Amino acid sequence: MMRHCFFLLTFCAALLGCAVAPAQERRPIAWDGLGQNPNRSHVTKRRAASPAPVQDNPNQERERVLTTLRPYSEAWWAVHDEIEAENDKRLGTKLVICPRCVRSSPPGDDVTGSIR
Repeated sequence: MMRHCFFLLTFCAALLGCAVAPAQERRPIAWDGLGQNPNRSHVTKRRAASPAPVQDNPNQERERVLTTLRPYSEAWWAVHDEIEAENDKRLGTKLVICPRCVRSSPPGDDVTGSIR
C-alpha cells in the first residue's frame, strides 16, 4: 500500500511539474541545414514576383556523357576530371577565407617540424 501511495505521489508531482512549466522562450535553435529552418517563422510570405530562374548545372551534360563511357577508361577519367574541376571552380567562388585568418610563413622556414 505504501508503495502505491509513493508511486501516486511521484506521478502527481511529475504532472504538476509539467503543468507549471514556463512558456517556451523564443531563442534561436542550432540548425544543421537539413529540413526546414526552425528559426524562420512558420508563416512564410509568398513572393508576388516571378520565381528566380533555376541555375543550370554546367556538369549535367558531362555527367550524362560519363554514364555512356566505359568506367575508368581514359575518356571516362578525362570527363571525370572536367566535372571535378568545374565543381572545384564553383566551390572556389563560394568559399571565402579571410586574409587575416590565413598565416603566410616566410620562405625558407622549415615547416616539417624537424628537431634541429
